[in-house]
Amino acid sequence: MDVYQPIIDAINKSKRILITTHVRPDGDALGTTSAMVMGLRQLGIESEVLLLSHLPTKYAFIYRDNGIVHHDVEKGWPQAFPWDRYDCLLVMDTGTWSQLPGLKDQLNRFQGIKLVLDHHLTQEDWADIKLVVTEAAAAGEICGELLERMGVQFDHAIATSLFLALITDTGWFQYSNTRPFTLRLAARLMEAGVDSDRLYKLLYQNERFERIALQTRAMQSLKLLGEGRLAVLQVSRQDFLETRADVPDTENLINLPLQIKSVEVSILLTEPVEGVGPVRVSLRSKGGVDVARFAQPFGGGGHARAAGLKLEMTLKEAGEKVVGTMLETLGAGGV
Repeated sequence: MDVYQPIIDAINKSKRILITTHVRPDGDALGTTSAMVMGLRQLGIESEVLLLSHLPTKYAFIYRDNGIVHHDVEKGWPQAFPWDRYDCLLVMDTGTWSQLPGLKDQLNRFQGIKLVLDHHLTQEDWADIKLVVTEAAAAGEICGELLERMGVQFDHAIATSLFLALITDTGWFQYSNTRPFTLRLAARLMEAGVDSDRLYKLLYQNERFERIALQTRAMQSLKLLGEGRLAVLQVSRQDFLETRADVPDTENLINLPLQIKSVEVSILLTEPVEGVGPVRVSLRSKGGVDVARFAQPFGGGGHARAAGLKLEMTLKEAGEKVVGTMLETLGAGGV
């Protein structure tokens, strides 16, 4: 069975598609949604993007450069969101309600077909059609394959968007999820005109001072536990206020302790900036611990080496609960 054909058929029958992705979108989410909008343009299908969080400054260029129309509902849904304008909802880079806050309650007003395109192991069964390829390094890989099968040509703009998706989720092809398919696709995207030097400068040599200040503060909180096998970082509301940083500035922070030879798992605890809401817990592993499996009893999920969860408790309580459980897991030799 061709797993791509059902979603291709559904898209081809649609006249106007609303595309969305997970809260706090990263480069994979934004690159993939951008590429999809432009691919649909080639096919004469109208589409717009719904963002559940503000567009991060770091990645804003991918929407700005390509004229991507998007709706931002981070501060709340408009009383009359125009659901009747769309006959298809395409959710990209997630398949779980926990990553789509507020959307579930809105969908009782939506009469169209619901699609999911994702590469994460953790899924919930609510969409009409799902395209989930767990071996894909990024949602951008699946999107690229889908667009090609639909007859879309990779121009410079689409190629750049897909390349952004790949480099974000593979750490510029350093992570273990990088596969031969990833590199072959990346090569073809570069042949289509991707300026990798410009992208590198935009992503890694273009930081705000506030982000670096927050990273410095977080690294000062670093603790090594379990004979150095577990690294724990935390970012408090006070850290955000004093550095004038925001949640997107924590991106990739969790990976820094993995540079330490003894560290097998890294945990980042992030208190909400507003002082209300759940504590976010990000998890990274070098491979000995399946952090997606670890996160599931807490209502979280993700990949074996990169996962997350949320806890409705104080920063201190969340730390004690997750760190204690992880130390038990490490003591048992991993999961």
